[in-house]
Amino acid sequence: MKLGILSAIYDGYTFEEMIDHASRVGYECVEVACWPQGKAERRYAGVSHIDVANLDDAKAKYILDYVSGHGMRISALGYYPNPLDADKARSEAAIRHIYACIDAAAKLGVNLVNTFIGRDQNMTVDDSIELAVKTWDPILKYAKERGVRIGIENCPMLFGPDQWPGGQNIFTSPAIWRRMFALLDYDNFGLNFDPSHFIWQGMDYVKAVWDFHDRFFHVHFKDIKLHPDRLAECGVMAYPLDYMTPKLPGLGDVDWGAFVSALTECGYDGDACVEIEDKAYEGSRKRVEASVEITYRYMRNFVI
Repeated sequence: MKLGILSAIYDGYTFEEMIDHASRVGYECVEVACWPQGKAERRYAGVSHIDVANLDDAKAKYILDYVSGHGMRISALGYYPNPLDADKARSEAAIRHIYACIDAAAKLGVNLVNTFIGRDQNMTVDDSIELAVKTWDPILKYAKERGVRIGIENCPMLFGPDQWPGGQNIFTSPAIWRRMFALLDYDNFGLNFDPSHFIWQGMDYVKAVWDFHDRFFHVHFKDIKLHPDRLAECGVMAYPLDYMTPKLPGLGDVDWGAFVSALTECGYDGDACVEIEDKAYEGSRKRVEASVEITYRYMRNFVI
């Protein structure tokens, strides 16, 4: 297992500045954020350190040489939109860019794109799954033909009123994973698993490792702090951010010893990238870089 970082935290940094700092801290790999150029969608989104839509052979060689020259590798290309958005124009734009990420992943020899399945947030679960299968079957076929795997993160994308009521990513639970893996029978279709999303949903992230480790293509290390006093006041039907807070790994409720132990016992040997989304460490490059460094030191207790 290699310890890496998702580059979305380096908003405003050039590709070179991002690699320079991450490698200096000690990270071994990087999941490169690859949103469309200049099109921020939300907090921690819209960051782009590789312009996949205009990636030619010379640029790809430069990127790979720069990364390897700093003792690192690219673990995946990351782009997390809602390709099932009820707005057809937004849905089609997201799908086009997913295809561009697949092409770039093949050109770079990375061969992994991490993303969301998406969801029409006003649809039922069954209808969303039907739409997801129709949308993703040709995408997965296209990726398979190019030797690219697709890792779907399990974030519900349900935090506040903008994503209410259903959230913007249907791929959130073991029950849904089983259904979708059966309906989309592709060996290049798997998980980019983040244990923090199981905290506030009340699910067992260690059991998920044991049950689905053969589908783990990539792992995110992110933490969430559940606030029982707030939960007791507003209940689980409230906006999730009313009773939980994303935190740096080690400052929330994930039992990292138990989680990493399960990964290693199951033989997971892929990449694990920290994902930093902690408002307490925003506001300046100094604070951002401190969060990157603190997280590295903490996670080195578990990933050697």
